[in-house]
Amino acid sequence: MARKNYKPEEIVTKLRQVDVLHGQGMSMAEAIRQIGVSEVSYYRWRKEFGGLKTDQLKRLKELEKENERLRRAVSDLTLDKLILTEASKGNF
Repeated sequence: MARKNYKPEEIVTKLRQVDVLHGQGMSMAEAIRQIGVSEVSYYRWRKEFGGLKTDQLKRLKELEKENERLRRAVSDLTLDKLILTEASKGNF
């Protein structure tokens, strides 16, 4: 079976569909099959995107990107500081 990469917005929509189907009396396994994903994928998505709404999800992704950018900047500056410290000691 081909693997499909879902966008985060699609994942949130599918999670809501399962909640609706389960609320209508369908078993959880049947509801998950109805949306076309495996149970493993569903529970992984639920763990990651649990109670998020679409706007919250967009904000989460923005914060993750910003966090990654800041981590990279800090590591670059730390490396520069270590190089300058070694150079100032004269230990090449």
